[in-house]
Amino acid sequence: MVDPRVMDPEQELVSLDEYRPEEVDQIVEVMEAMRRWRVFERQLNEASRKYMQLGENDMRAVRYMIAMQRHGTLATPSDVARHLGITTASVSKMVDRLVAGKHIERLPHPQDRRSTALQVTEQTQTIARQSVGHHHAQRFHAIGSLTPDERAAVIKFFDAFSATGAQRSLG
Repeated sequence: MVDPRVMDPEQELVSLDEYRPEEVDQIVEVMEAMRRWRVFERQLNEASRKYMQLGENDMRAVRYMIAMQRHGTLATPSDVARHLGITTASVSKMVDRLVAGKHIERLPHPQDRRSTALQVTEQTQTIARQSVGHHHAQRFHAIGSLTPDERAAVIKFFDAFSATGAQRSLG
């Protein structure tokens, strides 16, 4: 439940004075819809990870490497470490697991033979495309069904919502 009338009845965190009751109801409805989306997204990610037998960081690394490959670049272990915000030692262990699981292959780096490039196997790319890609396509069509004004409102909302998170983490 995300209703401030229940969670914050003394209005210590959220003052409701500037909102009409029907506006509060609608705001709570939006927040509940976001909560449902987060639950669904976590379930989807968990199902994909379990199906592919990957940990959370492993899955994030594979997604990153797939995106790099789609842009015509092979990731290095250092790239993966930077992307995930973890040490190269942790990435080395992760790469060993992913190679053993036949999710990725180590290759000589095309520009720097002293370096190693990482390539996601075709089988893992196919599985990712079938699971995650299918749901991404559905989201694309759901957004496509909105009018341009509705999409602009959604963009404005997410930008404002992201800004509150950035301010909070910085302040």
